Amino acid sequence: MEIESHPFEPFLPENAKVLMLGSFPPPETRWSMKFYYPNKTNDMWRIMGLVFYNDKDKFIVPGGYDEDAIRHFASERGIAMYDAAVKVIRQKGNASDKFLQIVEPIDLFGFLDRLPECRTIMTAGEKSAAMISQLTGTDIPATGKMVRFKYRGYDYAQYRMVSSSRAYPMAVEEKAKRYAAVFSIIYDDIDLKF
Repeated sequence: MEIESHPFEPFLPENAKVLMLGSFPPPETRWSMKFYYPNKTNDMWRIMGLVFYNDKDKFIVPGGYDEDAIRHFASERGIAMYDAAVKVIRQKGNASDKFLQIVEPIDLFGFLDRLPECRTIMTAGEKSAAMISQLTGTDIPATGKMVRFKYRGYDYAQYRMVSSSRAYPMAVEEKAKRYAAVFSIIYDDIDLKF
């Protein structure tokens, strides 16, 4: 089976307060843009629209997502992005984490060294949460829960978020409430009433 390398550069704004980690991008045939969470049926950018703008269509354009607006938003808010895996084997050739074998994980501590203001990691889904917990030596947090680890004398929080995949059986508004609860700890301007 073919080993796939991550197609995107890490997105690491200097002011990053949070590092969001999915598992790995879907096959390119599913992309609507060349940035994180590119699948137009994935709810991540609807979630972010609800959390930060109370508008689930904030980043939607015909045929997919507004990549420029998303990049600007993530830069402005200090949201770094990558995935738990650098190299993978797709055992079934699809986007399912269930059939994703991680060949090379993220250099998590190298990333944290490049993000001096970041003390929070948000993993989207089980596969990324398990890989990051393996790297940090922590238990895998339950969905919606957090574990702590230390690095360079700093305390870090690792949250396991609900998956933004449409395959995860939860309404986008409910997913957004779960993300908003964590973002409201990091940012003081998050409205939890949408």
